[in-house]
Amino acid sequence: MAFNIIVLAKQVPDTRNVGKDAMKADGTVNRGALPAIFNPEDLNALEQALGIKDQYPGTKITVLTMGPSRAAEILREGLFRGADDGVLLTDRAFAGADTLATSYALSMAIRKLGDFDLIISGRQAIDGDTAQVGPQVAEKLGIPQVTYAEAIESIDGKRIRVKRRLENGVEVVEAPLPLLITVNGTARACRPRNAKLLQKYKHARTVTERQSENIDYIDLYSSRPYLNLTEWSVADVDADPVQCGLSGSPTKVKKIENVVFQAKESKRLTDDDTELEDLIKELIANHTIG
Repeated sequence: MAFNIIVLAKQVPDTRNVGKDAMKADGTVNRGALPAIFNPEDLNALEQALGIKDQYPGTKITVLTMGPSRAAEILREGLFRGADDGVLLTDRAFAGADTLATSYALSMAIRKLGDFDLIISGRQAIDGDTAQVGPQVAEKLGIPQVTYAEAIESIDGKRIRVKRRLENGVEVVEAPLPLLITVNGTARACRPRNAKLLQKYKHARTVTERQSENIDYIDLYSSRPYLNLTEWSVADVDADPVQCGLSGSPTKVKKIENVVFQAKESKRLTDDDTELEDLIKELIANHTIG
C-alpha cells in the first residue's frame, strides 16, 4: 500500500526581525527586507508525511508552495529531507494574495496535480497567524479536514486516525480519505537534511532559476530529470486572474508594528481581588492584553 501526499509549505519572512521597512506602501509585507525561512509548522507537516512514507514504501510526497522564484528554496529543503517532488506557483498575478486568493491558487494547482490521498499543511504561517489557508483549500476542493493535528496514529486505504491537540486536552478522530490535515507546532519536529539527498538534489532548479543564474548544465538537467523543479503560472493551473493576488484579496493590511515591551515601572499588589481586577482593566485599556 502506498499513498500520494501533497504537503503545502510556505517561505515566510522571519517575523522575529520585524523592522521599520517590513511593510510596503500598498500594505503588503516587504519580504525583501526580512530573512526568508521555511514556515515552522509546515516543517512539522512535512515530518508527518515522511513518517507515512517510512511506514509505507512507495508513498510519494509532493511539496507545493506559492511565491517568488526564491521560494523554490523551500522545495529543495523538502527534497533534502525526503520529499519526492516539488511544485512552485509563481507569477506576478499571485503577488499580494491574502488567505482567500492563496487558497484559491493552491486549490487550482492541486486539481492540476491530480489524484491525491492526503494534503498536509502547517496549522498557520508565522507571517499571518490566521490558520485559514488549509481549511479554505479543503472547502474549495470539497474534501473533509482535520485541524490542530499532533500525530497521525494510523492510516489505511480508506481511513486515517489522527490525534488532535486542543486548548483543553487531546482528541482522537477518524476521517475518510482523501483528507486535508493541518498540523500543530507541538507535533514531532522535522528530521534534518539527509546527506545523500542533499548531494542528489543540490542542483535542483526551476526554469526561472536556471535562466537567472545562467547555469550551463544542459546535459545535467537532460540526463537527470528529477533536478527540474516544476514551475507553474496562473495560466498553467487555469486560474482566474481576477481571483488571484491583490485583485482577489478582500483583506488589506493597515499597519505593521514591532512592539517591544520594556519595564518602566512596577506595581505591588496585595491579595485584594479588587486590586487585581483594576490591574486587568488597566492592561486591557492600554492594549497590553486582550
